[in-house]
Amino acid sequence: MIVLCVPHVVWADDDRLPGPIPARVLRVVDGDTVMVRARIWLGQDVETSVRLAGIDTPEKRGKCDAERAAADQAEAFVAGKLTTDEWVTLRDVIADKYGKRVVARMITAKGEDMAALLIANKLAREYGGRAKQSWCD
Repeated sequence: MIVLCVPHVVWADDDRLPGPIPARVLRVVDGDTVMVRARIWLGQDVETSVRLAGIDTPEKRGKCDAERAAADQAEAFVAGKLTTDEWVTLRDVIADKYGKRVVARMITAKGEDMAALLIANKLAREYGGRAKQSWCD
């Protein structure tokens, strides 16, 4: 008689990948979105748009000149921190509510959290899913 012992694997009913997931920067889209090529498995890369988790940045098509100018500043700041082909680390990855991109924490090669850097430089606000504050006030 052969007895087969198979460990019981439990998958959390959680649609979150804790990471770390290495990714190369392809381009900065705007102040809170970066296009990357993520290494999801050996020899398997996926190009995806990553929205930085937990923040709100001004919009390029904002409601006033001040918001549009602030959006340009936020984008330039991110582009100054992340160069093309630079390795970053994605953590706590989830699908966005529209299914077009992922939302994640992004850690630079220097170990800096991009969202925290944007907040510290007053180029983003913390955002937890509630109504967003206006950038035009």
